[in-house]
Amino acid sequence: MPGELVKDSVIIKDQTEASQIYNKGYYGYPMSGGGLEMDLLEAVYLVECGRLEVRSGDEVISMERMVASASAAHRDFEIKYIVYRDLRGRGYLVKPAGEEFDFRVFPRGGNPNSAQTKSWVSAISERSVFAIAPFMEVMDRSERTRKELLIAIVDEEGDITFYHADRSEPKGTALREWTGPPVRAALLEDRVMVFDEVGAQRLYDHGFYGKKLGKALQLSLIEAAHLMENGRLEVYTIISGRGVKLDRFKKRALKFQQDFDLRLKAYDDLRSRGLVVKTGFKYGSHFRVYEDDPERSHARWLVHAVPADYETTWPEISRAVRLAHGVKKEILFARVTDDRTEYMRLSRVRP
Repeated sequence: MPGELVKDSVIIKDQTEASQIYNKGYYGYPMSGGGLEMDLLEAVYLVECGRLEVRSGDEVISMERMVASASAAHRDFEIKYIVYRDLRGRGYLVKPAGEEFDFRVFPRGGNPNSAQTKSWVSAISERSVFAIAPFMEVMDRSERTRKELLIAIVDEEGDITFYHADRSEPKGTALREWTGPPVRAALLEDRVMVFDEVGAQRLYDHGFYGKKLGKALQLSLIEAAHLMENGRLEVYTIISGRGVKLDRFKKRALKFQQDFDLRLKAYDDLRSRGLVVKTGFKYGSHFRVYEDDPERSHARWLVHAVPADYETTWPEISRAVRLAHGVKKEILFARVTDDRTEYMRLSRVRP
């Protein structure tokens, strides 16, 4: 069908042809008077499919010139087009979404006249920077409209990886009321030991803290700091026997982990939610998190603690999601701010 290139749109003036192209795919937007106006993204797709011929006067516009015009009108046009083309090829009805998102996708069998938007889609190059603060703002806008947010990451070969992004509020059932005096523990080089058998068992029974080594209990620096904060642990140095105050303990821990304070805030929040938190080193994350007794269940989450202004590359994000998926766990990014910790979940999906 013939269309005319007008600035950054393609116009089909003939009413019959406009109706036909709209009714078979809902491309473009009907104009008053009977024509059809299409975004260049839709027009390029129809030209590629052989369903549209675009002219400027008497001259037929080539596919190359169409892409050039679209690239001049839309930033990252090639990224958006790859995603649009893929979703259309999967049988979805896709419409440009404006400034906040790139596309809105309707459920299969639905259309703008009969169904609500199913998903918002953001098309992103793998070379783009992942910045958690603006990303969570986009995620919140999606949740306010009660639509799922799909992130389409386009790699350098044009392949697409889709992620579903949302907030998470992890909860567990491991909260135990603490009674009695604090347990004494010895500070070694980069960990803490509880040699008192009764004290070790109390700590384990009241939240599954530490790892049993015979009758003793080994605690990580994070666990020990948390227990000290909550009045459940008193620490002394193994050599001199002198007591170690919390401030001094944290300063020592910072020598081993530069982000110790950040991790501790995330750990404290997870524990306050009734969760059992263990190191996630073997899985390439900060923590692995259980809903209750780790001896009777598998960890449900891998949690990575990040600062409020965290930025990284999308390949790093992809690696974390892939690893969690490979061990059948959910990956949560714990964004630590001055007054709270909030959790973002990313899941790899197939639309």
